[in-house]
Amino acid sequence: MKRLLLLLGPLVVLLILSYNFWDTEASYQLRSSVGAAIGNKFPASHNQAQTPIPQRPTKPPSSSTEQKPSSPAIVPPPLQNPHSHGGLTHGHGGTNVDLPSGDAGDGTHIELFSRSTPDKKYFSVTFGNQTAFNPNIIPHPTRKDAYIIVGQKTTDKDDPIMMFWEVACDATFAGGALRCVKEAPVRLPVAATNPGEARCEGKLEVLNMNNGPHDARLFHGPKKPYLMYGSNSHHTCFGMWMQDYRTLVGSNVSATAGDDFVKATELQRPQPYGALEKNWFVFWDKDDEAYLHYDMTPSRVFAKVHPNGSIEKNLAPYAAEQDDQCIAAYLPNKLPEQNESMHQATNSLRVTMCKRADKGCRADDKNTFIITIVQHKKYYDFHGEYEPYVVVFRERSPFELYAISKKPLWIHGRQRLGGKKSEQFYVVSINWKERGLGYHGYLDDELFLAFGIEDKRSGGMDVLASDLLTGLGLCSDV
Repeated sequence: MKRLLLLLGPLVVLLILSYNFWDTEASYQLRSSVGAAIGNKFPASHNQAQTPIPQRPTKPPSSSTEQKPSSPAIVPPPLQNPHSHGGLTHGHGGTNVDLPSGDAGDGTHIELFSRSTPDKKYFSVTFGNQTAFNPNIIPHPTRKDAYIIVGQKTTDKDDPIMMFWEVACDATFAGGALRCVKEAPVRLPVAATNPGEARCEGKLEVLNMNNGPHDARLFHGPKKPYLMYGSNSHHTCFGMWMQDYRTLVGSNVSATAGDDFVKATELQRPQPYGALEKNWFVFWDKDDEAYLHYDMTPSRVFAKVHPNGSIEKNLAPYAAEQDDQCIAAYLPNKLPEQNESMHQATNSLRVTMCKRADKGCRADDKNTFIITIVQHKKYYDFHGEYEPYVVVFRERSPFELYAISKKPLWIHGRQRLGGKKSEQFYVVSINWKERGLGYHGYLDDELFLAFGIEDKRSGGMDVLASDLLTGLGLCSDV
């Protein structure tokens, strides 16, 4: 019996570890999106630690062995009245700016409640007969009360080849969930990228065999929708690509009609590149010129982008002194070198900080801002958790930070897992709910938050922009 135990004991342990690593439902690391999966296991994919802070100009231009620290305390969500969204306070930071007032009181988070569900919890987003996560939701361009949803799909757990797709469908609300109208969503014809040279080395070498897009963001620009996704790069191991979404769903778009990103285009960034680039977002200034935002912490990096993916110089140093102080004041800092990080999460939207219904509400560059969501990532005991924060910055150069959430957001319905853990909610996208708004909305406009849950399923929530922007800390107060 002793000899038998010596033989069988290690074998059983090995089988359990092998199952947890390879099985789709059990493994966070392998079947998660590439960024999250490799970020947990290999060196950080964001470039904050690698990007030197350049000397700050005074005027803007015109236009290792892994050591596991002790797990931090994760506090429970706050208690808050779901029917109270706070009032509006006038006069912060410029003419005609109404910042939503109120916060979570003594709670640790600012809790968000769905406007369309009876229990105020988030709703499920389902992709027919497919399992997909990391969803995106935009209004359907022609169908009333219908939406387009896009999510990440990987190979089935028994498939020996690791393939990735983005699946999409027209969806409507039914039975308390946002569901595909047809049983089977379509696979978006996103071309696999082939840089012609294997650029993934060492622990990342396996990614040379990657096939398909990762962690796509579907979002509206000022004139049309785009899809941004990660895939093999010509410049580094893994990079970011962007394409006019209409070209992927059969719309008649002419390459000579002045449209940008008609074909899949790889986006560039200021040097240096990290081995894995992910979670960039594009934003448009007050003149609808496009820029790419690469890093939020420890210092911002962003630059103007051209339709061929090339960029101009990094503009962040022109606002760096104020921005660095604001980031240090409101976002978690002094994080351990392993297991925790801050990174970008969603696309961006333009918001005018007054109510569309108010007769005196007029959009200008003093009361109109760009918003996005960044997340504090924690990975302990083989489980990831994300705490989202709203970041607000100006819509004209040098795009300095204006405000950041004082506390992270909590999606009503997110569950505790026992002890100090809670469900992994990863906020993927923010988009206006009403058809026709495109990129720009007001405080009393509704928007969708879309998020992946435990890298297995998808959810969404509809809130007012003023709900999302409640509890901001102004950079001018720092």
